[in-house]
Amino acid sequence: MNNQPEITAAVEKAVSGDRRALEELLTGIQDPVFHLSLRMLGTVPDAEDAAQEILLKVMTHLSSFRGESAFTTWVFRIAVNHLKDYKKHMFANRPLSFEFYGADIDSGKERDLPALSPELDHDLLEQELKLSCTNVMLQCLDPESRCIFVLGTMFRADSRIAGEILDMSAENYRQKLSRIRKKMSAFLNEYCGLAGGKCSCKRRIPYAAATHRIHPEAAEYSPLAVPNPEAEEFVKNMEEIDDLSLLFSSLPSFRTTEKARKFLSDFLQSDKCSYIMNA
Repeated sequence: MNNQPEITAAVEKAVSGDRRALEELLTGIQDPVFHLSLRMLGTVPDAEDAAQEILLKVMTHLSSFRGESAFTTWVFRIAVNHLKDYKKHMFANRPLSFEFYGADIDSGKERDLPALSPELDHDLLEQELKLSCTNVMLQCLDPESRCIFVLGTMFRADSRIAGEILDMSAENYRQKLSRIRKKMSAFLNEYCGLAGGKCSCKRRIPYAAATHRIHPEAAEYSPLAVPNPEAEEFVKNMEEIDDLSLLFSSLPSFRTTEKARKFLSDFLQSDKCSYIMNA
C-alpha cells in the first residue's frame, strides 16, 4: 500500500473487522515505529515494549483516522506522544547529559582494562559500540529535543510534516532543530572519533564490554541494522561538513526484532485481538 486512497480503504476494512487489512497496516508500520522507539529510548528491550504499546494504540484508535494527513504522519504523532512521556525505560530515572558522557570519556578508564580475546570479531564489536554509543548519546537530549533531532536528522522528515507530528509550526521546528544540531555537533567535535573527536570506538571496546554496554557474546544492535546506502560516501566527506550532527544521518535504521514480529503475529491471531476489534 503506497498511496493514501489504498491506505484509507485498508483502514476502513480494518475498522470493519477485516483482520488481513489490520495485519497489513500494522506490519507495514512496525519497523519505523520500532526504529523511532529505539532511537528515543536507547535500548532494544525498551524499544520492543514501547513499540508494541504504540501498535496497540494505533489499532484501538484506527476509527479516528480521517485521512486528513498521511497515515504515517498520524501514526508517528501517536508514537511521539507515547514516547515523549514514556517512563518505563532504562534512562527515565537515570537521565544522561553531555557533561556526564564527556566526563566518562575523559576519565580514561579504558586504559586500565586488558584487551579482549583476539578470537572475537573486533570489527563487529566496533560497529556494535558505534551503534550503542550513538543511541545512548541521544539520551543526553531532553525528550522533545531528542524527538526533533531524530525526526529531522535520522528520519529526514520535512519540516512541515515534522511540525505536524509535533504540533508546532514548520518555522518553529526548523529553529529548534538548528539549535539542537549545534549542541550535538559541539559534543561530537570534541569527543566522537568519527567526527574528529578524542574518543575511539576501537579503543573503548574492552571498557564497553566490562560495563555491559555491549555484549561480545551476542551482538544486540548490529543484527537489526539496515545499512544506509549513503553512509560510505557521507563518512568520506565528513571533513567537508560543517554540521557534524549530520553524522547521525549516515547511521543505519533498525528493523524489528524477531521476538516482536512473533508477538504481533500471535496477537493478531488471538482471541484478545478479536475482542478488541469487536469492542
